Amino acid sequence: MSIERPVIRPRRLRQTPVLRRMVAETAVRPANLVLPAFVREGATEPVPISSMPGVVQHTRDSLRKAAVEAAEAGIGGIMLFGVPTEKDAVGSGAVDPDGILNVAIADVVSEVGDAITVMSDLCLDEFTDHGHCGVLAGDGSVDNDATLEVYAEMARAQASAGVHMVGPSGMMDGQVAVIRTALDEAGHRDVSILAYSAKYASAFYGPFREAVDSSLKGDRRTYQQDPPNALEGVREALLDIEQGADIVMVKPGLPYLDVLRAVRDAVDVPVAAYNISGEYAMLEAAAANGWIDRQAAILESLAAFKRAGADVILTYWAVEAAGLLR
Repeated sequence: MSIERPVIRPRRLRQTPVLRRMVAETAVRPANLVLPAFVREGATEPVPISSMPGVVQHTRDSLRKAAVEAAEAGIGGIMLFGVPTEKDAVGSGAVDPDGILNVAIADVVSEVGDAITVMSDLCLDEFTDHGHCGVLAGDGSVDNDATLEVYAEMARAQASAGVHMVGPSGMMDGQVAVIRTALDEAGHRDVSILAYSAKYASAFYGPFREAVDSSLKGDRRTYQQDPPNALEGVREALLDIEQGADIVMVKPGLPYLDVLRAVRDAVDVPVAAYNISGEYAMLEAAAANGWIDRQAAILESLAAFKRAGADVILTYWAVEAAGLLR
C-alpha cells in the first residue's frame, strides 16, 4: 500500500492576523524601546527640527511632559541630550551642575522617578565649539586621555543629578573603565553604563547634528569606527564589557544589522541598537511622499532590530510605536 506524501503548506500558519501573531518568532515590546530627547537651554517653546518631522528641541517644561508621556506609554527609557546656548573648547557646560543636560536630568528624575529609566548622553560634542567628542591637542587632534578626565567629571555630574544610566558615546579608548571607576569612587555604584561600543563614522548622522546644533567642522573618522569593519565592532564591544559596561550598543542601526547580530552572538550582556536620525528622516520623507506605508514601515524596522538580536532599541518613534504594539 502506497502512502501519498502530504502536501507541505507553510501558508496555513499565515491565514489570519491572530495566527500570525501566535507563531511570530520575534516580538517587540514597548519596554524594549528608548526615546532619545533633546532639551534646549533657554527655549521658551519647543523648537521643531526641520530634518526630523515630529521631533523637537524641548524646553525644560515640555521635556518633563514628554517624559511623563513616555512613562505612561510603558517604554523602557528616555535618553537625554543637551543643547547649550554657549560652547567652549573644553565643553565646560557638560560638567557644570547648572548646565542644561544636568538640570534636565534632575527635572526628569523629579518628574517620573523610577517609572522610566532616565539615561543621558555622556559626550562632549554638544558642548564644544569645535564639535568634536573630546578636547583637542595642540595639533588639532582629539586628545584621548585628556578627554577621559573630562568624561569622568561629566559622569559624576550626571550621577549627582540623579541619572539612572549614562551613555558614553565618544568612542575614546578606555572610556568605560574610567567612567566606571569615577562613578564607583563617588558612591554611584548603582548607576549603570550603556556603552556606545560599535559606533561608526556614518553618513546617516546629518539630522542629529541639526538636532544638537553641532559645531563640527571636518569629521570624526579618527575615533569612530570605519564602516567597512565588522569584526572591529565585536572587538570594541568585548573590550567595553571587560571595562564594566552593563549594556553595549551598535550605532547606526539598519545599515549595521550584521554587526548587531555578530555582537549579540559574542556577548552575554544586553545589546542595544540606535535607530538613528538619518534612518528616521528617510522613512518619514518616503512616507510623506506616499511611497511607503508609514506605520507598517516603523514596525517592520523595529522588528528587524529585534530579529538581529537587539534587546534595547533607541528610536524617535518609541512612544508612537508603543501604542501601535498594543
